[in-house]
Amino acid sequence: MLVAGDELGRTQQGNNNAYCQDNEITWLDWALDGKGESLLEFVKMLTRLRHRYHILRRSRFLTGAYSEELGIKDVTWINAAGGEMQVEHWDDGAMKCFGAVLDGRAQVTGIRQRGHDATLLMVFNAHYEPVVFHLPEVAGGIAWQRMIDTHLPPCEQIRADFVFGKSYQVTARSFLLFELMGHDSYATARSAQGHAALDLSRRKSGASFKPG
Repeated sequence: MLVAGDELGRTQQGNNNAYCQDNEITWLDWALDGKGESLLEFVKMLTRLRHRYHILRRSRFLTGAYSEELGIKDVTWINAAGGEMQVEHWDDGAMKCFGAVLDGRAQVTGIRQRGHDATLLMVFNAHYEPVVFHLPEVAGGIAWQRMIDTHLPPCEQIRADFVFGKSYQVTARSFLLFELMGHDSYATARSAQGHAALDLSRRKSGASFKPG
């Protein structure tokens, strides 16, 4: 969620109860410097991505449950080794980096039928040090295309493809966004013919993720 001024870098100096502050804490400074312009452009890019991918603004809560009828999970959590998260991973207090695969074929409404959106991988690193993350293998795709790496400046936010199992160094306290490429890409996902031609069956425990 964005509060007015977030896109301009207005921090309110950490004050989360600033409604009564009629001063520099809450005022908006429209005179943007280079850093402010860069942040504004980045937020614009995020807005465009959210508009493009319905899966980023879905109206149903993610459950992670396997759908017998559809043969998929709406979300699968991934550890840094590229495998599916298990109970012991969630219990590991030292685990600061993990990912989430949002399946674009997951049920969108109350009607039990597959969706037709892209499949995305989000990677979060809350650690103060870089973490090597192995990009998971997903049935139906051939590679991951990087959309966002918050460590990179806006001018370097260029799409790049990475094969399954590729080791990606995730910078400290950063975020990555990838789109699944191949048969399950955004273009073919919107095609009924292409969708019907996919053989994307999955195990009850989740997608066919393999450590890199």
